[in-house]
Amino acid sequence: MSDRALLGAIVGTIILFIASLAVAITATQTNPSIGEGFVTLFKDAILGEINGDTPAILALKVFLNNLQACLLLFLGGASLGVLTAFVLAANGLVIGAIIEVVREQRGLVFVLAAIAPHGIFEVPAFIIAGALGFLLARELWRDLQGKEDAGVGAVRLGRYFLTIVVPLIAVAAIIEAFITPEIIQLLA
Repeated sequence: MSDRALLGAIVGTIILFIASLAVAITATQTNPSIGEGFVTLFKDAILGEINGDTPAILALKVFLNNLQACLLLFLGGASLGVLTAFVLAANGLVIGAIIEVVREQRGLVFVLAAIAPHGIFEVPAFIIAGALGFLLARELWRDLQGKEDAGVGAVRLGRYFLTIVVPLIAVAAIIEAFITPEIIQLLA
């Protein structure tokens, strides 16, 4: 895998993620009930599991949740990228809709304060995991064509995942559990 291939995969991942965010934001602006549905889903599926947890337990749960999402993005490459693209787009849709609902209710400053502290680590981890998934798909495709051994490429990509993505989501989880709530409290 070349630096050029990695850069191309990252750019493609960013484009797909931003496009799905834009679709969700636009759809929510057009029909607010779409966004409200995503907010309800998020509250039921995620917030219900973490309410009342200590920051340390919250950090662990956030880390494990993000690790699961990033693993799906990366290992989704084994589906020749179909699962990676689906997970990336689905997350973009949910996040975009929630961002728009919260922006409408609380304003852009609140949204940025609630996302930026941990998002500067979490979003790159998510993007890199997706890019690695697309590169894994590329390795498998080349193996099917008899050009390369996908196993060798998968090990190399796995090292990137372990040395870049996992530390990023660990830092993001700590910030999300310990710092982000304090910032939100200041704005509440």
